[in-house]
Amino acid sequence: MPAQRRFASTLTMSTVQLTPHSEELLQEQLARGPYRTPEEVIERALEALAQRERGTSSNTPSSKTPAEAVADILEIRKRNRLGGLKIKDLIHEGHKY
Repeated sequence: MPAQRRFASTLTMSTVQLTPHSEELLQEQLARGPYRTPEEVIERALEALAQRERGTSSNTPSSKTPAEAVADILEIRKRNRLGGLKIKDLIHEGHKY
């Protein structure tokens, strides 16, 4: 895939051209998220943006579907590593004392 290629998707009302960086972000979401189409990713992103601009918290339990909650947990898991330790091992470590 050429680095300068632009992703264009024809929507009901318009065509959107993404920068290479935006296309990369979109492809990442499609590869690891619960989304099946670029339109789903963009719609979710626009919903999150609208929600943030309204001043509502995106962390309220009622604002997320189960699939979105799982995706958030997996994202948090990627950022928070235990240096190779397993939670199970840490639990047993705590019981030693």
